[in-house]
Amino acid sequence: MKQFVALAALALAASLSLAADKVPTPQQKLMGTCNTEATGKKGDERKEFMKSCLSDGKKLQQERMKLCNTQATGKAGDERKAFMGQCLKK
Repeated sequence: MKQFVALAALALAASLSLAADKVPTPQQKLMGTCNTEATGKKGDERKEFMKSCLSDGKKLQQERMKLCNTQATGKAGDERKAFMGQCLKK
């Protein structure tokens, strides 16, 4: 039984360390930015601000995707994938 508990604790620690190593997604970064900007707002005011902030971020991401897609014209396969990855990170 002690071995099982020790293994479970070890597995939990390993999964937590893997989660800490992950890079936040663009959506997570946007959520963090909007959350920081919402400091001091409460209730309905905060909800409305967050909704607007996250919506604006999605629009910007869509515009960036269109721009990068246009610039990637003529590229294919791995070259296109690498280009799109770099372009979208900017």
